[in-house]
Amino acid sequence: MKKILLSLGIAGFLFTSCTESSTDQAVPEKESSKSEFALAIHGGAGTIKKENMTPEQDAEYRAKLKESLDAGFAVLENGGSSLDAVIAAVKVMEDSPLFNAGKGAVFTNEGKNELDAAIMYGADRNAGAVAGITTVKNPITAARAVLENSPHVFMIGKGAEQFAAEQNLELVDPSYFFTQHRFEQLEKIKETEKTQLDHSALLELELEDPFFKDRKFGTVGAVALDKNGNIAAATSTGGMTNKRYGRVGDVPIIGAGTYADNETCAVSATGHGEFFIRTVVGHEIASIMRYGGKSLQEAADEVVMGQLVKIGGSGGIISIDKMGNIAMPFNSEGMYRGYRKAGEEAKTFIYKDDK
Repeated sequence: MKKILLSLGIAGFLFTSCTESSTDQAVPEKESSKSEFALAIHGGAGTIKKENMTPEQDAEYRAKLKESLDAGFAVLENGGSSLDAVIAAVKVMEDSPLFNAGKGAVFTNEGKNELDAAIMYGADRNAGAVAGITTVKNPITAARAVLENSPHVFMIGKGAEQFAAEQNLELVDPSYFFTQHRFEQLEKIKETEKTQLDHSALLELELEDPFFKDRKFGTVGAVALDKNGNIAAATSTGGMTNKRYGRVGDVPIIGAGTYADNETCAVSATGHGEFFIRTVVGHEIASIMRYGGKSLQEAADEVVMGQLVKIGGSGGIISIDKMGNIAMPFNSEGMYRGYRKAGEEAKTFIYKDDK
């Protein structure tokens, strides 16, 4: 049964991409038109440069992004809810080792995979989130179970796993989340730490592994508008490579990495979580729209290209409003992203200069 609504009521290296030229991708819109339904997704932002990607890698990522878009879009096209659509889209990416979520999650300093996820529904601002779970195959389904079948918003660790089991969600042995690439990434970072973070060693690792600098963040997410005019946001992540002390980033924090309100927008974020928490990115974008009277694109730009950059935060967001307008700004080198609207084909992007 749906939960009763409560009253409405850094360590690490600094990313040079925060100070590099930024990207602001506006999705073309007709001034007076409203999309019947629409969907946008992301697969993480970071130091993603075309020269560091092979044609095969490029094609593989774009194919998976399109698969995610197609899964969520099919739900919307058939009259399904925005909640169902974002779940369908995110699950595709959680099941892929390409992204830092679900199967592709990064490792903690202890060599574990600890997963976080959140979902929010714009019609009533109901939300659910989980953090630090290790046995739920699709963490986003656990977040939805919290939203729909609990009086709470946020559960963590063993308690969240117990709740997931009681909800008959698909559970797996923690070894399911092991991927060799992510484990080697952890080992490289640990080895580099022994050299007191020598800059030449870091540069060598970055050249060898174009995703090395993404050790601080990586996330998947989706936002959607359905035929009933309701919007939703969902986000899932494996967190930060080599994280310690039970660190939790912005993803499961409602208002930071995940937010949705029919009156303003739905937002799913990806980036260096500590900065996104401090900026309360999702709610800040919505507030600028609500109280500042700005458009989705203007509000998203103000936060991602302005506030975040000012304090050294790298990453990006995807967002959608009740008219189906989509904004996907990011201030890093790249962001896996895409969108699809009613009557249009799916479009996917990776680099700064993708059009």
